[in-house]
Amino acid sequence: MIRDSIADVNYWRERVAKDVLWIEKSGELLSRPSQNPVYDPQFSFDLSKDILRLMLRRYSQGDPISEIVLSFSELLDAWELSNDLAKQVCAEHNLQTCRDWVFDVSNLNHYIWCFWLVGLALALGIPDEQWNRLLMLIAQEGKDTLLDRIIASRQTSRIIGDVLLHAKPYARLLKAIDASEDQQAFLLHDFVDAWYPELYRRGKQQPWWYHYGDPEKNPLEMGSYFGRWCIEAIAAVEAFKLDDSRCVGHPHYPGDLLCPEVAGTHGPQKEGKKIRSLREAFGRRFTR
Repeated sequence: MIRDSIADVNYWRERVAKDVLWIEKSGELLSRPSQNPVYDPQFSFDLSKDILRLMLRRYSQGDPISEIVLSFSELLDAWELSNDLAKQVCAEHNLQTCRDWVFDVSNLNHYIWCFWLVGLALALGIPDEQWNRLLMLIAQEGKDTLLDRIIASRQTSRIIGDVLLHAKPYARLLKAIDASEDQQAFLLHDFVDAWYPELYRRGKQQPWWYHYGDPEKNPLEMGSYFGRWCIEAIAAVEAFKLDDSRCVGHPHYPGDLLCPEVAGTHGPQKEGKKIRSLREAFGRRFTR
């Protein structure tokens, strides 16, 4: 049984298969001599986004959580490679930047990106080696009180910021975390319910995925949709052991991420094809 019924099983199977092929092809392209070195940093970071998209599509499709987590290290590989290539390319070509992504949590897109990866890392219980790599990539310690507090649930030495950078919708989540136990379930549900509508922005602060699946602006036929999952809520539940009973069954709440060993309400799924290691694909070009 699929977890996201906005799209049918044929959509998820087709898109997952295409994602797997594209990620394999991208790894092969990055392992060859580049025809456009200046674009390589952006290409590699886009690949990390593609891997996250695949992970969420596989979740939406109903794949076992134990299979989805296998892609996390490859995502980190691609982001690390992008950073390494960006340093090289910017130095060689005297550029200030060679990527179109703003790597600062004051930018909503980057904030969500970091929050989602932290949430997945906590829920999936990634190994310490991957967790430490993720924190090195995120950096920006002490900049946002909510993200810092959630990271501090596993990195106790984390410096906690005193500012919430994106009040809408995240003030609701912070309120749930700080509430008394008898109020947490209600307030967490309020956050999950308001999460998608309150993420709406105009211009460049609009989340890049926001309109995916919109029947008019980006219909399913375009193939972009990968689900609308409030991973931020999962991050808080795992970090602070919040009561999520009122969120279970909400169309934006990915509760199965917290119980990978349990089949839950979903039927058995066929084992998905694993992505081969990008580190192997990159070969000597991958250096850290």
